[in-house]
Amino acid sequence: MGSNCTTAHASVPIYLNIYDLTPLNGYMYWFGVGIFHSGIEAHGVEYGFGAHDYPTSGVFEVEPRKCPGFIFRRAILLGTTDLSASKFREFIEHLAAKYNGNSYHLIVKNCNHFTNDVSIQLIGNGIPGWVNRLARLGLCSFAMFDVLLPALG
Repeated sequence: MGSNCTTAHASVPIYLNIYDLTPLNGYMYWFGVGIFHSGIEAHGVEYGFGAHDYPTSGVFEVEPRKCPGFIFRRAILLGTTDLSASKFREFIEHLAAKYNGNSYHLIVKNCNHFTNDVSIQLIGNGIPGWVNRLARLGLCSFAMFDVLLPALG
C-alpha cells in the first residue's frame, strides 16, 4: 500500500459568535432587532473589532464565546475555510489595517461590519441581517445607546 504524500488542509469551521449588549435584547430579539456585538471564530481564536482613541488596529483576539463585557447569545456556522491557522491570522491582520480603533462608529463601522467583511471575503456571504439591523436602519443614536446600555468603564 502506498501513502499519499500530499498535504491538504482540512476545512475549518468559521463561526459568527453573537453577544447581547443589553438585557433588553431578550425582548427585542424576538422582533428581529437587538443591539449585538459579534466576533469571528476560527482555529480556536475569536477576532472582534472595538473602539479606542488611537490610529492603530481595533481588531482584537479573545477566547471564543467569552468576549469580556458582553453576554454570549449564540454561535452561527457561516461556512468553512481551507486556510491554515497562520494564513487565517495573516488574512485577519491584513483586514485589520482597515479597522483602526479610532475609526469605529456605531452606525457605519462597528464590530458587525468587521465580521460581515470577514464573512464576505472568506465565505462569499455576509452575516445574517438581523445582527446589524439597527445600524442599517439608522435607528441607532448615541442618545439611544445612553439609555439602553449600561455605563461602560
